[in-house]
Amino acid sequence: MLSLPRVPVVAAFLLLSYLPNALSLDFFKKKADEPAEDDRDTITAVQIYLDTQLLGPGKIDGRMGTFTRQAAEDFNLRDDVETGNWHELLKQTRKAIPSPFQTVVIPESASKFVGSLPSGRAAQAQKDYMPYRSYHEYVAERYHASMGFITQLNPDINIYNLRPGKEVIVPNIAEFRIEDIERDIQFEEEAALSTRKLHVDTKRKTVRIYDGEILLASFPITPGREKFIPYGDWKCVNMVTTPEFRYDSQMLNAGKRSDDYHMLPPGPNSPVGIFWAGLDKSGIGFHGTNNPETIGRAQSAGCIRLANWDAVRLSTLFRPGASVEVR
Repeated sequence: MLSLPRVPVVAAFLLLSYLPNALSLDFFKKKADEPAEDDRDTITAVQIYLDTQLLGPGKIDGRMGTFTRQAAEDFNLRDDVETGNWHELLKQTRKAIPSPFQTVVIPESASKFVGSLPSGRAAQAQKDYMPYRSYHEYVAERYHASMGFITQLNPDINIYNLRPGKEVIVPNIAEFRIEDIERDIQFEEEAALSTRKLHVDTKRKTVRIYDGEILLASFPITPGREKFIPYGDWKCVNMVTTPEFRYDSQMLNAGKRSDDYHMLPPGPNSPVGIFWAGLDKSGIGFHGTNNPETIGRAQSAGCIRLANWDAVRLSTLFRPGASVEVR
């Protein structure tokens, strides 16, 4: 639950010949079911493609998990393909993602977003920004990946000694650019986007965004705990970047506001991440997270939590005025 007084809450494809289990021509011609569990490179490419299609597979990790399967289902639903048929998705993946990996250099600008952060809420409230705690964390979120997958892709480097100027292998996906997130940007109603509809499925743990009957996007979420889930029909009433967070343990645990709270500053390690879209139910909305690896696995106090790289895209998909169905 949230209360923000400051704002109105607020590498070539490794060539196919070098990938014995990857995206071979025979694979795409013959296989219509999902990739094998140990086919890391194909799964990674599929995850990247689904992400580029705004059908979020969760964190990119080269593993065939629930969110990847659900995103594949949504791909078929959107493109009117038979449920469970992977042939079209794999064909489109091969065409669009010729290489699942790339080598990048950590930019000098990264130093502005990485730093020390105390663990206690009172001490955090004294900071003016909640940065990444390491370049490892920065790189993982920048490329929509789990930290473990970044470690796996870079066995020959000390992952804990990453610095600007270092080369690192990452998923071949467009960057989540924290440096492009301007502070306190408020998004107003916009005719085409304010009529969009959002369906939050708390059992499936996804939000689907529609324009009429057309599925535009779907993203994994962490819904609120059962006693706090705002079941029903709502509207988005405000939307802002870099929210502050009123941390009140009594409010989070019991749903009652207290006088014992801390105002936490914005940043990628804020509990609400770098984006907020509030509903017409006080303190409830869509927001980012400081721990994308827990999306769909941990519980939220009452809001609808997404990875920062998904949350930041919401303003391009809907605006205040959009309807939100929570089921």
